Amino acid sequence: MKVQDIEPFFATLKAANPHPVTELAYTSVFELLAAVLLSAQATDVGVNKATRRLFPVANTPQALLDLGLERLESYIKTIGLYRTKARNLLETCRILVEQHNGEVPRTREALEALPGVGRKTANVVLNVAFGQPTMAVDTHIFRVSNRTGLAPGKNPLKVELALEKRVPPAYAVDSHHWLILHGRYVCQARKPRCWECAVARYCDFKPKTQAAGARA
Repeated sequence: MKVQDIEPFFATLKAANPHPVTELAYTSVFELLAAVLLSAQATDVGVNKATRRLFPVANTPQALLDLGLERLESYIKTIGLYRTKARNLLETCRILVEQHNGEVPRTREALEALPGVGRKTANVVLNVAFGQPTMAVDTHIFRVSNRTGLAPGKNPLKVELALEKRVPPAYAVDSHHWLILHGRYVCQARKPRCWECAVARYCDFKPKTQAAGARA
């Protein structure tokens, strides 16, 4: 993607969705952290289905600790890797209570020190909860960044660092939401929906796809 195309690329995405938000359901910073931790290798829809039952019962670090491992597992067993995630979530709750007065920390270092919280999860919390211009590179952002030529990279970290350099500051905070949603609903893995893509003109992907039945 040419440098001069980056600003109109994001301006177009912003015009279509001025205030993008995560599709994970949450009402507090801790609920967001818990939901993102549970979302690894799972869909937002699946996580929301589980947390819709869990959070009304326990939605603070101490409340989850009081719930205990067995009961926590019963609420999230529909989520992949739920046993590992349950252990990580409870250990995270213990650290939050003992070291952070039950509050979610605002630094990458402290977040990544929590069990089950990697760089991507930390970036989501820093961005969504605290408004920092971080890039949580998931499979959608990785694909869109490489396919469009926006920020090519061989691994998520390289893409993240490339995005930090390429995304104009005015779009930095919301850009990862736009890219995730674009990858999830338009620039899909198996067959990108180029025929309905608002930013196709700026994209380096050459074999543009057409709707079924459309003439070449």
